[in-house]
Amino acid sequence: MFSSASNIEELLRGFRIEGAMLRYNDFVPRLYNYCRSLGFEPGKMLPSRAFCSDESQGFPSILISKHFGTFPFNHGRGGAIVATQRHGPFAEHGQDLVIIQASHVGYDPESGRFGTYRRIHAENAEHTSSCGKLAVVIRRYEQEYAFAQNNVVLERCEGALCVCIDNGLLRGNRTEGLFLNLPRLVERDADGEFTPRHAYSTSKSFPASASLRRQLMEFQLEEGQRIPIGTRLTPKMFFFRRDLDETPEGRDHQELGLVSAMPWVITAPHPLLTAAQINTQVEFDRAFRTAAQAPGFRGKRLLHISGLNIDISPQPGEAFPMTHFVPWAAYVQDRDGRQTILEQPDLLRVLEQQSPENPDEMDLESAIRAMSETAMVRVGLDASR
Repeated sequence: MFSSASNIEELLRGFRIEGAMLRYNDFVPRLYNYCRSLGFEPGKMLPSRAFCSDESQGFPSILISKHFGTFPFNHGRGGAIVATQRHGPFAEHGQDLVIIQASHVGYDPESGRFGTYRRIHAENAEHTSSCGKLAVVIRRYEQEYAFAQNNVVLERCEGALCVCIDNGLLRGNRTEGLFLNLPRLVERDADGEFTPRHAYSTSKSFPASASLRRQLMEFQLEEGQRIPIGTRLTPKMFFFRRDLDETPEGRDHQELGLVSAMPWVITAPHPLLTAAQINTQVEFDRAFRTAAQAPGFRGKRLLHISGLNIDISPQPGEAFPMTHFVPWAAYVQDRDGRQTILEQPDLLRVLEQQSPENPDEMDLESAIRAMSETAMVRVGLDASR
């Protein structure tokens, strides 16, 4: 999906979060009414959710049930991956179909931090990572980046700015790990080679590239002084390679979608927010194509909407998080096969045009009470009957 650094940066800039959030109890009725405006029939709509398995995603599922009148089909795997093999069974279960896919990220209003969530059912209601699956995926990349930050060193030698690089980072026969984009860090010699000025026991020192010198123009070092490059090691200066299982929706599916954008994820102010955002974008770009070609969806109305769930950590006494939804994009298909893609600005506009009141919403308490008061159905096990 990502062909270049500029492609990644443009995609990240294109995902608006500020001013694009809808509370879930506002988003879901608007989504239902938008479906009605597309001709979807009340009582014949079947929603499907492709959420992470985290318990924080329960409240959105309850609201979907309330407004669509049925519990949503499970279309997701851990980390909010769309299980595209389930398109066929899902299509058999309903007439007018709605797929809601959303990665999620926790938010702690007390600290203003993304990527953390209060687990109110834990013994001490401590905060843990959210989304935890994304946190596990990016952890080793963060560790490798921290090593590079400390072992790419800026120094002044013979009056010039030099870059001293650990030999492990220069080893080109590696198949995995963090690799430096040397042309952005090191100046080539007259033969176009990267020739070290000094060779130390565990590292080599090279003249800094012109672009790095411009970037650090106001940065002053004394002769012989050495400091780690730290946060000056920006995303365009390195990349990752990883030997991953490339089976569609296989073991490493989520990591495959993130690895090329990982330098931007781990250097972001809120890495888990950026990772969830990219996962949402990658999954929509992949999954809508499978939906558009799925035989089971032919001749049916379909709305596939993708976005980001932001789970506000519950405070003491609150049973559920106050979840916000950030719409990203949507795919609309009518019974005649006409297809439309709604980009974020258009999707926000059509949702904001809908009423937040749903005349068809279900009274869940009354529905559950009616079930409990209905005579029990006796299930016969006699094979002769």
